[in-house]
Formats: sequence, C-alpha cells, structure tokens
Amino acid sequence: MITLDIKLREKTRDNEDLRKSGYMPAVFYGKKTEPTSISILLKDFIKVWKLAGESSVVSLKGGKEVVDVLIHDVSIDPVGDFPIHADFYVFEKGKKLEVEVPLEFIGVSPAVKDLSGNLIKVMHEIKISAEPQNLPHIITVDISSLATFEDQILASDIKLPVGVTLAELPTEVIAFVEEPRADEPEEVTAPVDLSAIEVEKKGKKDEEEPAA
Repeated sequence: MITLDIKLREKTRDNEDLRKSGYMPAVFYGKKTEPTSISILLKDFIKVWKLAGESSVVSLKGGKEVVDVLIHDVSIDPVGDFPIHADFYVFEKGKKLEVEVPLEFIGVSPAVKDLSGNLIKVMHEIKISAEPQNLPHIITVDISSLATFEDQILASDIKLPVGVTLAELPTEVIAFVEEPRADEPEEVTAPVDLSAIEVEKKGKKDEEEPAA
C-alpha cells in the first residue's frame, strides 16, 4: 500500500509561504466527501506520484484518519517544472473505476528488426475499468506479434490483469509498424544557358533602336 502523510491546511495560510517551507498545498474530495484542504511535503509527493501515477490507490494518512484516493490532477510550475498543487479523488469503495493507465511496450518486433520498419505507437494510455484494489500501475504491450507491415495490435489484443476489463473501443489501434521511407531523389535543375539570354536581350535592344 502506498501511503502519504498529510496535514490539514488552513485556507487563510499563504501558499507561497507554505511552499517555501517545503510543503505543497493540495485538496481531496469525492462524491460523498467534502473538499478538504491539506498540505504535504513536496519531496514525499514527488516520490509517490512517480510510483503511483494516476491509476494506483494512495492512502492519505493524517493522524488516525486514513483516506484512500487516486491522484486526480497535478498543477506544474511553468518555470521550475515541479508540482505546485494536487487534487486527490476519494472513490467509493466497492465500485469500479474507469481510469487511463499508461502502456509499456515490450518485446521485439520482427518487422522492425528484420524489415527495418518504424514502430508507430498510436496510443500511450488505455482506458480500463476495475475495482480500486485491482487497478494496475501500467499495462504491458508485447510487440513481438508485429511481423509484417500489415500487422496491427488492437485494444482487444492486450492481455489485461485479473479483475480488469477494457473500457476502450476494442477496435482502437494501439501500434503497428510502418514501412521505411525511401530517400526521395534530389530535384535536378537544368543549367541556365547564359548565351541564349544575352542573344535575346541583344535582339530586343536592336528592335527598340530607331531606323537610320
């Protein structure tokens, strides 16, 4: 179980002062849970975020109270590229959730290795449905079935863990291999005949001169 220590946060406290002390403002809420403002150590959140992503259950621990949540949204500082605020969603236990889980591509495609094709990853995440305790952190996609340029991996081809069902259209293309592009021949430009231009100019000049 992934846990994260939290502190209740006073809404009147300045967020900049909070961040200067190494903490980050956050909030958790749900259909049956009122929004609650909290603060968490920034370094702890970064570790948990990398480990859990947005599809693994995180237990927020504040004193004796423990709240199971999913990381719902994270605001990033545009300059420093670090988290400055997080939303946690309190899900209803016993009910399935629909989330998007990252895809991890494994194996070797014969069409890439032997035919010098280019692997095209159409989707990097896939939508699934599962109870919170069965939510996977990632889902692997074996590309070894891509032997020719006509082969495709569809959403329905992915092997899902026990307790997980596909919430994506089964016909969605996940990956395929594209034929290598042939080098386009360089455009050949014919040399300019300067003598012809000189003759043409001379002829026009002679026509413009008045008759003697």
